Amino acid sequence: MSAYIIPLFILVVLVTGFCRRVPIYGSFVTGVKGSLQLLLSIMPYFTVILIAVQLFTASGLGAKTEQLLKPVFTALGIPPQLTQLVVIRPLSGNGSIAVLQTLMDEYGADSYIVRCGSVIVGASETTFYVATIYFSTVKEKKLRYAVPVCLIASLAGAVAACALCRII
Repeated sequence: MSAYIIPLFILVVLVTGFCRRVPIYGSFVTGVKGSLQLLLSIMPYFTVILIAVQLFTASGLGAKTEQLLKPVFTALGIPPQLTQLVVIRPLSGNGSIAVLQTLMDEYGADSYIVRCGSVIVGASETTFYVATIYFSTVKEKKLRYAVPVCLIASLAGAVAACALCRII
């Protein structure tokens, strides 16, 4: 059934546009033009964040940050095995999924560590990616507290995820 959802949606849009006498092809082309303009406006920001993430991990700073944060995370109730996941999640969605897969292979899908990691990945966001996309499109430039607040919220979510997984 789910294989038919997208074709059905496209068919409904086409039929609705036809019934309302909307120039469907012209509207589509106008939408594509707008998306290309958006793509061109966010591309420099997106490129910078991708380079920054690669430099963070390739330089070894990511590993050093993990070692530094392990005692803090343990005190907050986050298992030390999840340190890398919590550090990488705000930076890279694919990277955090890869870390979660490694944890699944090592500890098993039903383990406490993997359950915590799954909740953290499912309930958090790639903060720097979202900030890059959002901040590149808004006119407001006073964004001093936005990313730190998002990172604190992400950490609080990780603490809550591990606490909930302990209870359940």
